[in-house]
Amino acid sequence: MTDVLTVYAEQQPSKPATIEDRPGASPVVLTYAEQEAEANRLAHALSGIGVGPGVALAWCGPNSIGVVNLIHAARKLGATAVPVSYRLNDSEAAYIIDHCDATVLYVDAEYAPMVARIRADIPKVRHVLVVGGQMPSGSGTDRFLDADAMAAGQPDTPLLDVGSAATMIYTSGTTGKPKGALRAGSLDPIHASAVVTEIGYQPDDVYLTTGPLYHSGPSGFMRIALVLGQTVVLQRKFDPLDWLRLVQTYRVTSTFSAPTQIRRVCNLPEPGTAAFDVSSMKRMVANAAPWSINLKRQYLARFPPDSLFEVYGSTELGVTCILRPEDQLRKPGSCGRPVGGLQLRLYTDDGAIVTGTGPDRPGELFVRGESVFDDYYKQHDRFLEDHRDGFQTVGDIAYLDDEGYVYICDRKKDMIISGGANIYPAEVEGALESHPDVCEAAVFGVPSEDWGESVHAVIVARPGAILDEPAIMSHARSMLASYKVPRSVSWSDELPKTGSGKILKRELRAPYWNGRR
Repeated sequence: MTDVLTVYAEQQPSKPATIEDRPGASPVVLTYAEQEAEANRLAHALSGIGVGPGVALAWCGPNSIGVVNLIHAARKLGATAVPVSYRLNDSEAAYIIDHCDATVLYVDAEYAPMVARIRADIPKVRHVLVVGGQMPSGSGTDRFLDADAMAAGQPDTPLLDVGSAATMIYTSGTTGKPKGALRAGSLDPIHASAVVTEIGYQPDDVYLTTGPLYHSGPSGFMRIALVLGQTVVLQRKFDPLDWLRLVQTYRVTSTFSAPTQIRRVCNLPEPGTAAFDVSSMKRMVANAAPWSINLKRQYLARFPPDSLFEVYGSTELGVTCILRPEDQLRKPGSCGRPVGGLQLRLYTDDGAIVTGTGPDRPGELFVRGESVFDDYYKQHDRFLEDHRDGFQTVGDIAYLDDEGYVYICDRKKDMIISGGANIYPAEVEGALESHPDVCEAAVFGVPSEDWGESVHAVIVARPGAILDEPAIMSHARSMLASYKVPRSVSWSDELPKTGSGKILKRELRAPYWNGRR
């Protein structure tokens, strides 16, 4: 099949495809014809260094035209694109790049020094392509190439059809080591069509990236925008005032957002949102973490009341449920109903299928359908652990009401969602327990007005040790990305446990969550 960008480059060559507008700089606008040419040149350059069908191509950097070109080029080559968060620390980034077997790494110049530091830890990477800035020099920069210069001399014609591309986004598990959620091929047309129809997307929508494209939500909904031939506006890194400027300037109609970003927008000091025209917004998709009813009310007081949609989904399961605008206040706590013919099933801890409805009939939520990912890369056993009777789970506990609406009430695997980022307690606990004076640690999420949840750690110190919170924080920062570091610490002589020795985190969490939804 002809590549979708090639089709639009022929049908609407002069329509803006991508706009990158940074404060203090002139906007960069690529039409569909220009985007096609740039993506083709990059694809030819990548092909020349061995990138092709099935080859893992890792990329790292903030939202930019360079990143969008890479996403297009990887698809045209049939390669497997693997985003790497620029917020990870060196060892975390090195693990993902090495584990995915990437032979080429495409990195924004701002983060090229990080790659130089870990160069010895990613021996499978033969070439590092630096885009959008000055090439670094010095130790660790062997086989670094200027991506812009490489692409400049290449043909701007499409490559021959090479088949279906793939994506692989790493999502951590309870063991603390990230897992590569692999998706082969393009969007399932039936499921994608159902999502598009339910939310009401139109070809003339203008999509704004609210959050980094290494996350499955912002990138997945941008993917829908590209398939529909929309215009995409890129915000390099989120800033609430600049976000409002972009909405007003480009008459943005569509975006996807975690609660943290919109809370920052709604909490701007006066005149705040009132100083900007946001009436163009038609499709605000809320996800990455539950939006509280208070945040929804804040949003609805400032934006068009029929613009708020909420989805439940995940990197592994895709978009599972959608809650429509008319149900936002009518169904508080719900994430909507299944979309696109997906089948949902709730299981009890002993494997029985849950029947009946209501909060007293919860179960672990499993999903079956074409939106579900294919496998965990090189960790098929982990895929099978979450598989039952053809259904897949990410460990969420849910119940249904009498109208078929889904309510997520707990997370079986104790994942913390802070500011839209997934944080897995076992990884943080492992880092804390590597401190020589820490005997044991339990990590869980506690309520946060700013972030939805923040990371809290309960520490059991070794006998005779003298520990304080600054020492724990400093140790954590040396091993973890900043957003995973505990924001608060408490101390205990021992942790509550079951008879089999498992920590009873529910007892630890209860005092912080009592009385909250």
